Amino acid sequence: EPMPLAVSALLPAVMFPLFGIMESKQVASAYFKDFHLLLIGVICLATSIEKWNLHKRMALRMVMLVGVNPAWLVLGFMVSCAFLSMWLSNTSAAAMVMPIVEAVAQQITKAETEADALEMSCSNGSINPTLELDECECSDCKEKEKQNLPPAEAGRKNKEDKYNGIFKVMCLCVAYSATIGGLTTITGTSTNLIFAEHFNTRYPACQCINFGSWFILSIPIAVIILLLSWIWLQWIFLGFDFKNMLKCGKKKTAREEASAQVIQKEYKKLGPISYPEIVTLVLFILMTLLWFTRDPGFIPGWSSLFSKYKGYATDSTTALVIGLLFFIIPAKTSTRTSNGENTVFGYTPLITWKEFQSCMPWEIAILVGGGFALADGCEVSKLSEWVASKLTPLGSLPLWLVILISCLIVTSVTELASNPATITIFLPILSPLAEAIHVNPLFILIPATLCTSFAFLLPVANPANAIVFSYGHLTVMDMVKAGLGINIIGVAVVMLAVMTWIVPMFDLYTYPSWALNIPSTNNTFH
Repeated sequence: EPMPLAVSALLPAVMFPLFGIMESKQVASAYFKDFHLLLIGVICLATSIEKWNLHKRMALRMVMLVGVNPAWLVLGFMVSCAFLSMWLSNTSAAAMVMPIVEAVAQQITKAETEADALEMSCSNGSINPTLELDECECSDCKEKEKQNLPPAEAGRKNKEDKYNGIFKVMCLCVAYSATIGGLTTITGTSTNLIFAEHFNTRYPACQCINFGSWFILSIPIAVIILLLSWIWLQWIFLGFDFKNMLKCGKKKTAREEASAQVIQKEYKKLGPISYPEIVTLVLFILMTLLWFTRDPGFIPGWSSLFSKYKGYATDSTTALVIGLLFFIIPAKTSTRTSNGENTVFGYTPLITWKEFQSCMPWEIAILVGGGFALADGCEVSKLSEWVASKLTPLGSLPLWLVILISCLIVTSVTELASNPATITIFLPILSPLAEAIHVNPLFILIPATLCTSFAFLLPVANPANAIVFSYGHLTVMDMVKAGLGINIIGVAVVMLAVMTWIVPMFDLYTYPSWALNIPSTNNTFH
């Protein structure tokens, strides 16, 4: 990145006309598409959610529901962060949840310092009834005997190792769940949006990739990866004590009491739910329902009311309709005084243009536009067809192996390049490859798109990892060790999905009619 990514993304607009690949007008039209309107609508919602602290209320409420046992607490943070990441950017979700995690971590440290008195009394053979520690802490005495360490030193070492492990798990769970949650919706991450726009542009006759169909295929994948990641993180950093985790009615330890207190305290700070929060929540639910019911597939959606104009209204239409309401609906209501008169406030909408601009990821918008321009250039110059023709020997391999190879390649590249850049490079190559080996393009494109999000290994792999790493609880090796396992889990689950429940959804074993005549790739192979 010698230049900002957005600046690099403008290079096709300069180079293609100069090298006679495309006219300037053609390149410019690629930089703003349906995707950008969808992004604007979603960012209006995200701006309001962040402005009125609805995200914090949602996250804290979810964590309160699962309880404060360390394992369940981690799961609570993972579910909260994944849910937020479905609707907001992965970066925003991580940035919102991480301060809460850090507050809980600091409170745990404080409580354990106070509980050191019991540790000392335990090693001296006395008991302090005013403090509680769990069984494994009281068993530290046995460990000290085995290691032949002074009781105080051994206790301190065990405690440091144990709570460093808890902090690491809590941090990593935020980074990884932000990425996993983004898989579930078309708007959840830029890679999904780029895929949807590329696919619907290249195969306009299909119209099978929309908000509802993507959610149905991806939600089981995300849930399985989330649960397996939770187990994996527990196991490598804490040891997965399944029996102890499921114990009911056990007294809370000092650590659990501290966690409960900080979460309750943070929730009380928010006060009762406000009018702007209620309006934002209603619009959020309305946007989601309109997305799901536009064209659900198994029943006619509301788009069938406009059958004469089939395909005119897309998910971006819904997002914009709801997004515009945030600039119209007032943030305050007028109140009635004791003498019956209305006290009128100065009119302020739920969000202002300045607030929207501060949240709008212009870098991503330009980067994605540059990706579309690059893809068009690959098509016009026949570069993607040439690369695909060189890859046609892959057609002699079993289909599952072709899919696995493409998944592993994009998963490796995305650790070093940005996710949007990776998917932008590979989509124009994989689409002609699928056509060349006469395979339903979705069979290769869906798993490749999902695997492009699996940037779990390094702090620089994606912004969510970088945010979490900046808090100082993790080393690079911690992230590599945990991320490698989650990468393997992710690819395995995606492979399982694409060979099982996704097959009947899109009839993947049949080569579709909508892939037979692609205008830009006619007369590809002679």
